[in-house]
Amino acid sequence: MTALILPEPIAAYFAADQQQPDAVARCFTAQAVVKDEGRSHAGLDAIRAWKAGASTKYTYTSEPFAREQKDGRHIVTSRVAGNFPGSPVDLRYDFRLEGGLIASLEIRA
Repeated sequence: MTALILPEPIAAYFAADQQQPDAVARCFTAQAVVKDEGRSHAGLDAIRAWKAGASTKYTYTSEPFAREQKDGRHIVTSRVAGNFPGSPVDLRYDFRLEGGLIASLEIRA
């Protein structure tokens, strides 16, 4: 099986996702927006708080297995497994990149 090749900012996000909230926040632009579970988180402080909340609520692993490009966005599908209802689930991560960082991310089933 061929390894999935991701653009550097997206690869950095998935690597940081298993670390501290600060590591995740460093993957984003200062004005970035994350949309997850029906809520929007704008700016680095809000993104850091979003990741900290998710990390205390759930323990999980994420394994990206597909990527497509559409309208300047990178859509990565990842198998997420952990201690949350409905685990495991395949989630779609819709990234928009800017200046070598993530400008927006929307996570959906």
